[in-house]
Amino acid sequence: MLLHSNIIGEGQPFIILHGFLGMSDNWKTLGIQFSEQNYQVHLVDQRNHGHSFHDNEFSYEALVEDLRHYCDAHQLENIILLGHSMGGKTAMLFAATYPELVSKLIVADISPRFYPVHHDGILDGLSALNFDIIKSRGEADKILSGYISNIGIRQFLLKNLYWVEKGKLGLRMNLEVLKEEVAEVGEPLPSQATFEKDTLFLRGDRSEYIGVDDESIIKAHFPHAKIVTISNAGHWLHAENPKDFFDTVMRFVR
Repeated sequence: MLLHSNIIGEGQPFIILHGFLGMSDNWKTLGIQFSEQNYQVHLVDQRNHGHSFHDNEFSYEALVEDLRHYCDAHQLENIILLGHSMGGKTAMLFAATYPELVSKLIVADISPRFYPVHHDGILDGLSALNFDIIKSRGEADKILSGYISNIGIRQFLLKNLYWVEKGKLGLRMNLEVLKEEVAEVGEPLPSQATFEKDTLFLRGDRSEYIGVDDESIIKAHFPHAKIVTISNAGHWLHAENPKDFFDTVMRFVR
């Protein structure tokens, strides 16, 4: 099965991978900006997310093989690969597994280390959405607000809402499997995984996902890594400070 994607522009392939519970649409604005710099941007939905297929298997190894299959189908090589959060972990493992396909790697606000499960409130909120009763985005938001106080996170999650049929809303993500396999999202990069080419790690100055202790772990796996902090940004740094995010990525890829 082939991953769903939105392909914009012409030039060197530039693949962007979204984070957990996200989708390719989250990256549309930046994707268009990158495509205007002579890149063919591939906004990809990972399995169990967005418009891509649903499957009971969910692991970084599976996500990497999905992407390999995608690159083969589209005959992509010499790619720039950017991943955020869970997508960053997929990107790290892909680059370490298939270094011949990747020219440059960009990882947004995630480290190669283990992360404990921390999405409980979000998953509980999504599970509480009863679409036999909920008939609008506003009603869904009201339910979610009982679990998630941050309106930005709620808006991000509500992008998954769609009309399954006339009068019936649903979520695009495969919530059942993602809840079941949520521990997989925090899994560390295998100890032997390394990537010897140019790598950029971006972190938000208000985010705790990449701390001072992570720098040595990053360098162990990615000896040519550069770590740059984006100001006025938390974990969703590409959405919170898109200008600095875009400028920093462009300086690196050029």
